[in-house]
Amino acid sequence: MSSSGPVRPPLLGELEAAVMNHLWSGGEGDAKSVHVALGKRRGITLNTIQSTLKRLFEKGLLERDKVSHAHVYKARVSREEFHRDLVGELVGGLMDGQAEAVVSAFVDVTERAGLEHLERLEALVAERRRKLERGPR
Repeated sequence: MSSSGPVRPPLLGELEAAVMNHLWSGGEGDAKSVHVALGKRRGITLNTIQSTLKRLFEKGLLERDKVSHAHVYKARVSREEFHRDLVGELVGGLMDGQAEAVVSAFVDVTERAGLEHLERLEALVAERRRKLERGPR
């Protein structure tokens, strides 16, 4: 059973990230199907995949339904939500006393991602500025 509270984005290990990416791409799966997709190629056992799925469920990132004798898992949060919340958590922690350096680094990273991302960032900043100038309604 999953909790209904907000999910605080945890950092993921390599296998946890691979499992989340698999489920985000494929929708859902039980331990056997995830093992076929990821475990055999990596030379890891079904038990390792089962433990990883259980750990991700306990972290609040997966939900599961019991179907016959197996749990079928699916992502509880979208990939975009997870990454947005994770970056927000990390950057929020870094902003404490280092705001100028963090903002500068963020713009640098955005610039390296491509002109379209820099333009998107400019549009988001302009939109936020307009909202702030209008004030709460």
